Amino acid sequence: MSSIELTSSQETILTALINLYREQEDAVKGETIADEVDRNPGTIRNQMQSLKALQLVEGVPGPKGGYKPTANAYEALDVQRMDEPAEVKLQHNGEEVESVNIEGIDLSSVHHPELCRAEIHVQGSVRDFHEGDSVTVGPTPLSKLLIEGTVDGKDETANVLILRIDDMRAPAEEPEH
Repeated sequence: MSSIELTSSQETILTALINLYREQEDAVKGETIADEVDRNPGTIRNQMQSLKALQLVEGVPGPKGGYKPTANAYEALDVQRMDEPAEVKLQHNGEEVESVNIEGIDLSSVHHPELCRAEIHVQGSVRDFHEGDSVTVGPTPLSKLLIEGTVDGKDETANVLILRIDDMRAPAEEPEH
């Protein structure tokens, strides 16, 4: 699992982008991020170039354009923040699986959603999972990423499930009950 080391400045900007993106569910303008983190827009633009190079951010052209976090951005921040494995739920054919915990989620080919696969690294056995089973992973602790997919393959020795992603979303903040 390639862990991306972010500078604290990049982490701040990425966190702001994810939060703003979650609120407005649309590309976020550099100026908006600049206001949020109290930096000048030029600084934000420079940082965005490096975040784009890391494939954590994509630029959206046009008047309504701005920046959007990629799925990798959620992952990078989760990796930054998770000192210990958090409880990430796993559902198998709609039933919650008690005996496993999610160690990591690797997303491949984010740029081709129709080819999107997720490698789910599980603490526990994947023996009972079979091709075609439906699996829901999440929400992850920080970005609340929820992945629904269909088992496409597995690696029992490494305890990895390969999912074909059917749906992936990071919901807006739910009001506390």
